[in-house]
Amino acid sequence: MTRARHHWVLPVSLIAALALSLLPLPQLLLPLRPYWLGLVLAYWVIEDPDRVGLGFAFLVGLAGDLVSDGLLGEQALRLVVMAFILQRFRARLRFFPLSQQALAVGGLMLNDRIVTSAIHVVLREPALPTAFWLSPLTGMLLWPLIFLLLDALRLGSWRRR
Repeated sequence: MTRARHHWVLPVSLIAALALSLLPLPQLLLPLRPYWLGLVLAYWVIEDPDRVGLGFAFLVGLAGDLVSDGLLGEQALRLVVMAFILQRFRARLRFFPLSQQALAVGGLMLNDRIVTSAIHVVLREPALPTAFWLSPLTGMLLWPLIFLLLDALRLGSWRRR
């Protein structure tokens, strides 16, 4: 017996992630904003690698660059690096308990901050404030919720309850 797949969830989740990244936040909470696009893409690379790969991550990153006011290509590079790491360790990550997955995703988000800092150093852009290093912690804490929500939507298990 095969489960029905809901193919609309992928584009809708990415659009929602883009919208959440544009949501205005008070200046005090701005450093805690998780990298929504990275979290959603991480889910899809882990759960549907046939549809979501490096090229897809690049295109999603370009879309993220176009809607944000950052450097063109920065998010594209960040997401390609993230997707590459996830593809490399996907077989192990899939079978981790959710708490260990959250730790791995937290490490991945920390790596994303390192890549961002490296891009800013190479291009002589202003460095990120120290408080922006808290963002991976927020992403790590939100991972179980994001994973369970997207899994329920993708597999349609929310209808059976």
